[in-house]
Amino acid sequence: MSTPPSPTVAPATGRLGVLTVGLGAVASTLIAGVELVKRGMGLPIGSLSQMGTIRLGKRTEARSPLVKDFVPLAALEDIVWGAWDVFPDDAYVAASRAGVLDGGKHIEAIADTLRDIRPMSAAFQLKYARNLHGEHTKGDISKRAMLEAIREDINTFRDTKQVDRVVMIWCASTEIFIEPGPAHMDLESFEKAIDADDDQIAPSMLYAYAALLEGVPFANGAPNLAVDTPVLRQYATDHNIPISGKDFKTGQTLMKTVLAPMLKARQLGLAGWYSTNILGNRDGEVLDAPENFKTKEESKLGVLEDILEPSKNPDLYGNVFHKVSINYYPPRGDNKEGWDNIDIFGWLNYPMQIKVDFLCRDSILAAPLALDLVLFSDLAQRAGLGGIQEWLSFYYKSPQVAPGLYAEQDLFIQLTKLKNTLRWIMGEDQITHLGREYYAS
Repeated sequence: MSTPPSPTVAPATGRLGVLTVGLGAVASTLIAGVELVKRGMGLPIGSLSQMGTIRLGKRTEARSPLVKDFVPLAALEDIVWGAWDVFPDDAYVAASRAGVLDGGKHIEAIADTLRDIRPMSAAFQLKYARNLHGEHTKGDISKRAMLEAIREDINTFRDTKQVDRVVMIWCASTEIFIEPGPAHMDLESFEKAIDADDDQIAPSMLYAYAALLEGVPFANGAPNLAVDTPVLRQYATDHNIPISGKDFKTGQTLMKTVLAPMLKARQLGLAGWYSTNILGNRDGEVLDAPENFKTKEESKLGVLEDILEPSKNPDLYGNVFHKVSINYYPPRGDNKEGWDNIDIFGWLNYPMQIKVDFLCRDSILAAPLALDLVLFSDLAQRAGLGGIQEWLSFYYKSPQVAPGLYAEQDLFIQLTKLKNTLRWIMGEDQITHLGREYYAS
């Protein structure tokens, strides 16, 4: 199949509005970080869009510009923030309470800007996150009223902030586990379910639908279904609106998408992979409820099977025991710990072990992912790339793909896909890494 022609990309003129669903640790760290970078008070470490380079042409050509200099991304100086949250705290209070950033060094330096970012009331129902108790909500209203209220919020934000384009990103908590059902199959069923206040329509779906109805790209940083239903996937495709998800790939799963490809590449066997996490922030508290953890568990468990393909490698991966747990431990706050015990086997079935103890900072890892997703979603919109943006799988634990496809989970294949998409958008040759041209006689 031939490669389709490169798209025409509209310039990134004007102001880009970024609406975060949730103004907790991730969103407040994202906002504060970008504002500090704007002022030359920090570096956007972890952001491929800001610090990464991209090779163009042959290795001998020595062309490797920064990604942000190669593709026409929105400038950080043009970003304007808005948010929803179940708590009324402005971004200053939210960042202070999250305990991720140093108050004196980072929060106070941009205090006035953070205080000006006040969240809109959230469309929220306790049944979807029973450990999250906030009163800054739209109240006990119908799902249809919630949907219309979110749409009104989007348009009010557009008008008051005078933004030219908008991207929405879910940075809020994980909802209870919901499987796709009849209510999610087509627009008529979906609309009827909204009017019937069907429990299968979660708040995240209302935010995603509201975004699409207003022509706003939607990126899903949690494992909720949200936009990953047949009806909303189709709507996004039909109306040429970029969508992507789901669940920011930060700590333990990031390690799996690096280590599992190594095992497969070297044809080493895997007997079991035991993963446990301790986390003390608001996300950890929400995940302490079994029905919410189930959603996260589904997102985390699928990674190994997608990478290792046990049906193709039954002797090596046909009987893997994969266990994942998350434990709420308040003393750690946002500093989570992911511990993995990996039982592998090699030549003649001799057993070996790998142990990983990743003491990471959840929001410090998630914030640059969120920034990249915002900027690349806006790029996709200006390039006319609607529907699922599989090239953004690099950022997600459970990447959305076209129906019938398996998700590509190998981090390095995902990176190649992302960079080749950028090359294609800009009319540059794909990099295959074949390299025969350097050795041809």
